[in-house]
Amino acid sequence: MQPPAEPGPSAAETVTTSPIAAALIEWAKRHGRHDLPWQLERTPYRVWVSEIMLQQTQVSTALSYYRRFMQRLPSVADLAAAALDEVLHLWSGLGYYARARHLHEAAQRIMSDYDGELPSDPEQLMQLPGIGRSTAAAIVALAHGQRATILDGNVKRVMARLFAVDGTAGTAATEQRLWSCAECCTPHAEVAAYTQAIMDLGSLVCTRSRPACAPCPLRTRCLAYQTGRTQELPRPRARARLPLRRAVLLLVMRDDGAVLLQRRSNRGVWAGLWTPPEFTDLAQAREFCARELISPEIDAAPRPPLHQRFTHFEFELTPLRTRCAGLRPQVCEARATLWYDVRATAPSGPPIGLPAPIARLLRSIERDEVLVLAAAGS
Repeated sequence: MQPPAEPGPSAAETVTTSPIAAALIEWAKRHGRHDLPWQLERTPYRVWVSEIMLQQTQVSTALSYYRRFMQRLPSVADLAAAALDEVLHLWSGLGYYARARHLHEAAQRIMSDYDGELPSDPEQLMQLPGIGRSTAAAIVALAHGQRATILDGNVKRVMARLFAVDGTAGTAATEQRLWSCAECCTPHAEVAAYTQAIMDLGSLVCTRSRPACAPCPLRTRCLAYQTGRTQELPRPRARARLPLRRAVLLLVMRDDGAVLLQRRSNRGVWAGLWTPPEFTDLAQAREFCARELISPEIDAAPRPPLHQRFTHFEFELTPLRTRCAGLRPQVCEARATLWYDVRATAPSGPPIGLPAPIARLLRSIERDEVLVLAAAGS
């Protein structure tokens, strides 16, 4: 078997789709995943939410989030009617929070433009926020059984090895060739079964490192396996050193233990989520305390910095703690603020979206406060 030499219709002439699809479907009957929650009750909405969650997230991580999300927001109408804060709260810890914002916005558009029904046309799906070509194809293939070709990260890896696609990942030419390979493998029948099978193969067998080639149903057809290149392919893109950004997080604690949070803007890192006020340096943070807080008592030294890695940069956040009696009336008029009680076992107000590193930081601050109080009372 030779790989498609050029993208386009000629790819279909180099390989018959039925043996590959048949082998995958038969393998999946015995070894694939059949009890995932979005498989047990397969609706377009449930498939859509699962596909968005599984972008950049492993199945094992997404499961608990998915169940909690569906328990609270079981339909498009529920998602559209929910406050964005609640959606972000349900997403807290999954990362890549733009996915949650896009889900919420898309649900509202589905309610207004499509009478509350998720479109079954891939082109219409791709007009909704957060849904690209592969995600749209996965929705219609899994939920409706329509023939549509997916190319998520797992499938790219399978195609690159199966057809020995040698180009660098992420380049336009390599992407086009991978799409051509995936298209020629997609069957015209049993599309839902094939789509789930190819995703399972990439996730469970054709893994990024140390692929399990021995039990692979495509081993005898895989050019990378035949030529000893499974570890070499797909060829990764060159990784540049990530730039480092630094900021100071001001942990403003009121006398009752509540911490001041601000909603971040809708652009940039942690967009739309709640975090402590952020400043470029310690001097700016101290100026804020003097100008905006009532009776501030600033720690003599900041806490050890936190490090968070994002796709395009690394973030170094230095926490500086201060206690105060409250805010001056004019504070933070340009941005929403709230006092968040980290000691409460069940917050009295509505749920809010907190980035997981910030939630951990607030819990650590709360534990420190408890220790201080315990020492003072002993």
